[in-house]
Amino acid sequence: MSRKVVLIILDGMGWKTARTLLGNVEGWVEKGDASVWKMRATLPSVSGPCYASIHTGVTPQEHGIVDNYKQERVSVADIFSQARKAGRTTSAAAHSLFSSYFQRAPFNIYRDLEVDDESLPIQHGRFYTMTGETKANMAVPSDVDLFAQAAIMIDRHQPDYLLLHSCTVDSTGHRYGPDSSEMDHVVYVLDGVLGNTLPRWLEQGYEVMITADHGQSLRGHHGGTTDEMREVAFYYFGDAMGPSSGVVLDQLQIAPSVLARLGANPAGTMKLDSFLK
Repeated sequence: MSRKVVLIILDGMGWKTARTLLGNVEGWVEKGDASVWKMRATLPSVSGPCYASIHTGVTPQEHGIVDNYKQERVSVADIFSQARKAGRTTSAAAHSLFSSYFQRAPFNIYRDLEVDDESLPIQHGRFYTMTGETKANMAVPSDVDLFAQAAIMIDRHQPDYLLLHSCTVDSTGHRYGPDSSEMDHVVYVLDGVLGNTLPRWLEQGYEVMITADHGQSLRGHHGGTTDEMREVAFYYFGDAMGPSSGVVLDQLQIAPSVLARLGANPAGTMKLDSFLK
């Protein structure tokens, strides 16, 4: 039986930040309505490589995205392409790198910022570029607006798979550090958005997964091997059975797990199995 899935990637939200500041999400875990596991990000623990690994189920050394500067279509199968092969519909509200990696490259702002095209891997897309980011302007979209865009696409198109990717936490961590009053406020707002949006999507028949690409050091850095850079939370709202709470998941398990819930076959390149049964 196929399910509909929303995957939320909260860029830069490490394990500690998620478990201590996401009060609404943790409230559902405490109540028994959601499960959470620790997950270990791939290396390098950098956004672009992690985005590609989350969706392809292979390492950066295999898919070729090893930094944030290469903007090209990945050459291995991914969640979007496998979902489309299985006849599933797809959508994304995310950074433009996701369009470059899984849709078409290079990203053309006049062609790709808003997409509604049934022939493409990501059939319905709303992307942002963060062009013009400076110390004085983080150039991130409001999470209230971003989640509303995703909700509108769900209402209009009922996609089987929707990716939602927010850069607010990552940008704030780089600017002020993950242990800062600015981060407290940003996550407080984000947690409120999640508290209002998740019940809506669950009522519409979606399973919801929430995770991050990577964490950050106290200096707001990531890319390396330390636990604070690699360890993130993975929350699951759905009726599948997962491993025991003490199991540490591998980020490369996300792609086959999402596809399993969608009722789509994993690609042959995806070496790990779904952790949801």
